[in-house]
Amino acid sequence: MPPTLYAIRHGEGEHNVNNAHHLRDPLLTETGKSQCQALQEKSSFLQDVKVILASPLRRTIQTAAYVFAPELEKRQIPFILVPNAQEISGLTCDIGHDVEVTKSEARRLIVAATGPSWDPANLDTTLIDESWNSKKGVYAPTLPAVQRRAAALREWIYNRPENHVALVTHGGFLHYFTEDWTGYEKARGTGYQNCECRILEFVADSTEKGAHLRECGSVVEKQKRPAGLDSHVIRELEEVEGAVA
Repeated sequence: MPPTLYAIRHGEGEHNVNNAHHLRDPLLTETGKSQCQALQEKSSFLQDVKVILASPLRRTIQTAAYVFAPELEKRQIPFILVPNAQEISGLTCDIGHDVEVTKSEARRLIVAATGPSWDPANLDTTLIDESWNSKKGVYAPTLPAVQRRAAALREWIYNRPENHVALVTHGGFLHYFTEDWTGYEKARGTGYQNCECRILEFVADSTEKGAHLRECGSVVEKQKRPAGLDSHVIRELEEVEGAVA
């Protein structure tokens, strides 16, 4: 049976303040850390999660570490860095560091959130290669590339053995990943709030080579959203390669 998925947008990052998109791979602000704490306190599903997946950018690593800190310490659950979950744009704020820096930063950031009792052996970085931060190929900020890696990530998660999976990623990418544009705000590049968590399940006709998701809940009551976007508006948005969240 495919897993239930808890999709989380990262907390407020330094680049989310005053549109500071020139900052490379920014960290969470203090507000962002507080948002993580608030989500942790509101979430009853944390103890069910068997694996944590996170984009290798630092703000998503931090968000996952702060939200799941008690479970990471207590159960030492696996924490996997997943390049396919990185953000969609080629702006500086969405460009990660090279492999070795990414690995060392991930270990440092998780320990800072959880404490020294967390075992770094639980961090899986095997999916990160030298091209992960290149913004080329499957990681390019183009519509075909984003759609391709979003589909690949859905299929990979669909085939995982765990029954409850958490994914910490980015606001822009989440729309392509879920194939759901409800509430999209062009000015912000996303319809997700910082540290918002939506509960997803795979639709009944999903297969190993064609998996699709539907929303089946959220951790907190959502703010009122628009009913949706006209198809011509969606096409216009998809053609903009520099969307950022």
